Amino acid sequence: MRHTLSRREFLGASAQSAAALAMLSPAGRATPLQRRSPPRRVIVLGAGLSGLVAAYELTQAGHDVTILEARLRPGGRVCTLRNLLSDNLYAEAGAIYIHDNHTHTLRYVRQFNLPLDETPLRNFQSVYYLRGRRVRFSPNAAIRWHLDLTAEEQRLGQPGMWQKYIGSALEEIGDPRAPDWSPEPLRRYDQMTMAEFLRSRGASEGAIALLRAGYLDLWGESIESYSALSLLRDQALLRGSRRSYTLRGGNDQLPKAFAERLSEKIRYGAEAVQIERTEQGVRVHYQRAGHRDAVTGDRLICALPFPLLARIAVTPPFSQTKARAIAELPITSVTRVYLQTRQRFWEAEGLTPSANTDLPIMWTHDVSFNQPGVRGVMESYMTGASARQTAAMRESERLAFTLEHMEKVFPGARAHFEGGISHSWDQDEYARGGYIWFKPGQMTALWQHLARPEGRVHFAGDHVSSQPGWMNGALESGLRAAREVNESEG
Repeated sequence: MRHTLSRREFLGASAQSAAALAMLSPAGRATPLQRRSPPRRVIVLGAGLSGLVAAYELTQAGHDVTILEARLRPGGRVCTLRNLLSDNLYAEAGAIYIHDNHTHTLRYVRQFNLPLDETPLRNFQSVYYLRGRRVRFSPNAAIRWHLDLTAEEQRLGQPGMWQKYIGSALEEIGDPRAPDWSPEPLRRYDQMTMAEFLRSRGASEGAIALLRAGYLDLWGESIESYSALSLLRDQALLRGSRRSYTLRGGNDQLPKAFAERLSEKIRYGAEAVQIERTEQGVRVHYQRAGHRDAVTGDRLICALPFPLLARIAVTPPFSQTKARAIAELPITSVTRVYLQTRQRFWEAEGLTPSANTDLPIMWTHDVSFNQPGVRGVMESYMTGASARQTAAMRESERLAFTLEHMEKVFPGARAHFEGGISHSWDQDEYARGGYIWFKPGQMTALWQHLARPEGRVHFAGDHVSSQPGWMNGALESGLRAAREVNESEG
């Protein structure tokens, strides 16, 4: 008889995994910044993870740091929704997973003694819902897909197709974290969409329909829109990862841990409106409580998403190539809807509500897997046109729309439904979207300009890192910007 992990067994295993992880030597330990010049006055725009880690390390090195944050909370798109669901349940509106090779994230998780729970991706069966059919999925099970697959594809199954068409190309990508990595030698992959890449590898239309459901369609406007190289780079960065985690109690604990140590440095409710650059320093004008104020520094770290930076007047303007990157790099529309259920009814079927679908609700998963109590929370993660369609609805309509489709994927959702919440990142005035994506040709055209400093202005954020959309990328970029400032002259 197949053994399915009980909730108690899973939580016990998670605790053991977290404890074992905490005992590991901190791989990727960064050498603290060593200040070899007089302290500099550094302005940081944005208290997301990239801005916070830059400010933290510069402060540790003895620099004088001021952080301007338009919101009244730290974290940016690391955002845990609290006090909106019953029984103290919470949901991540932003970043979800920490992989076991996310060395920057894990270093600070250890440093701040934050507990981790392993995600149940390998111990539970999930679901695919494609072309009106619901299929229970297990990586090692033989599944008859009702798709137009070749005989070889049917034999390979989903994991085998993924390896044949995507995994086999990753050696060519190299290590995108390497300082000398460049997309230029891989230009041919940057010139095609992900769908075109799969077809060039021999994938049938049925295989593409299967592989795109879920992850591959969560970037940009689907696999028909974004650069194949951008997705291959992301996959190359995940090579070797065997486990993923979330922070027990909510991922916002990480930015909060930074913010607690920087509380006197942060000015909340301060929205930057103008950046003045000179050869001697920088001056940032900002609005707070209806009044305009300004702060002057020697260096500026801009950790704002490009859609927000594009709204700020910069004098003199940035270079033409930087301005082009800020103006042209698109950002993924993201809407997330959370349905609270009075019981975690999917556990009786041995499932986690993780489903890859071709429905408007796109990807679904169990938000409550590591939370106590009997109630559960199922999330629908929508991007692109589906995200915008749902964002245009009233809250009650979003919930009804999501529940209608969730019932198809997980029968019983309607009977157990109690209520829900949602979050649209497009409608968040301090984000204007979820995470960047690259159109074909943009990686080779814009890559070298994204993180490059402009005089005394340095840039941070997951969008100027090797890992867009990940907390590890945000931290990577913040550490780089802090090093640039610490090593700069004047």
